[in-house]
Amino acid sequence: VQLQASGGGLVQAGESLRLSCEPSAPILSNWHVGWFRQAPGKERETVAAMSWRGEMTYYADSVKGRFKISRDNAKNMVYLQMNSLKPEDTAVYYCAVRQERSRTPLATSSAQFGFWGQGTLVTVSS
Repeated sequence: VQLQASGGGLVQAGESLRLSCEPSAPILSNWHVGWFRQAPGKERETVAAMSWRGEMTYYADSVKGRFKISRDNAKNMVYLQMNSLKPEDTAVYYCAVRQERSRTPLATSSAQFGFWGQGTLVTVSS
């Protein structure tokens, strides 16, 4: 599965952005999708993840209440709505997919995701 992330850009603190992720193949119901980010000089961190069924979600403490992961089953798209952006949100954001054959606990670690997009840069100025 190839993933195309888009929607990054330069914004001011307090503004919003919506990232999109388009998989090259249909996401199956047991799969998990996630958004991750990596800032310069820092390790990649999990931002948000969800089961494709939508019954499980995870958010990093740093983005809770500001970011929302969602998916559009009909369009086979994954989104990350980012509100109240802060300079510390500046990073390259990646979407990823984890294939599962059955329902499993939600994967929240980047090491658990096998398919990755190329990343989209989000820069938040103060």
